[in-house]
Amino acid sequence: MASEGGAAFDLFEGDALIASSAQPHWAQGLMPAIYVSHGAPPLFDNAQWMRELHQWALRMPKPKGIISVSAHWEARPIAVTAAGPDIPLVYDFGGFHPRFYSMQYRTPDASALSVRVTAELAGLGPVRQSNRGIDHGTWVPLKVMYPLADVPVVQVSLPTHDPALLLKVGERLKALRAEGVLIIGSGFMTHGLPYLDAAMISGSVPSWSSDFDLWVQTALHSGDLDVLINYLQQAPGLPYAHPTVEHFVPLFVTLGAADSPQAAQTEIDGYFWGLSKRSLSFS
Repeated sequence: MASEGGAAFDLFEGDALIASSAQPHWAQGLMPAIYVSHGAPPLFDNAQWMRELHQWALRMPKPKGIISVSAHWEARPIAVTAAGPDIPLVYDFGGFHPRFYSMQYRTPDASALSVRVTAELAGLGPVRQSNRGIDHGTWVPLKVMYPLADVPVVQVSLPTHDPALLLKVGERLKALRAEGVLIIGSGFMTHGLPYLDAAMISGSVPSWSSDFDLWVQTALHSGDLDVLINYLQQAPGLPYAHPTVEHFVPLFVTLGAADSPQAAQTEIDGYFWGLSKRSLSFS
């Protein structure tokens, strides 16, 4: 799948670095829990989407740490990155401009946060440390949100597709929000890549994508967690919106770390290649 090589990112980066350097740091209170439609390398060619992500980050205090559960690391038992400053990125995508395979995002040592996360998750069963780098579900959006790469980042594996267990993962991590840690479930609100066609890439939105997106939005606004948990039976358009569900289920980690589903705030909406890029924050 061809791309433009990140020219829009080059235009974005200078002002974003200045704004990020002036961003107030977390001092007290709860950091939100968020669900991000992460975009992959085409994000770097989309000026509006980058602006939306970065402005969202600036509306929050800069966190002391970030925990990300990405669709692109499925591993059980739960694994946690012991992310030192020199651990490489994972370039887990194909068919894009060569530039994206040499991008860097060198964050501070996150070993202390990794130990803290491991301790919180230990009540769910075995937790192993991993030297794996952070994948594009984490570093691509963070390179836009926090372009200075000045926040320690720990990635936690997605151990299951079971909403009940993923809610428990989020619940275990919730306490860290009061310590200035931003908790991210990283996926894509609809992800029917096998069903992309020229019309969608040109801007049309298929009904299976819009119907699924509206269903999620409605369930969140009504606070109906049971409906969301039963998405396999109830969600419209599911076989097309999520032929595999790993890009949807990180939402349950976010919900587990949130105080209430009714607290959902849409921070980004709209569509990219016909896929919903809805991204959410929870207080």
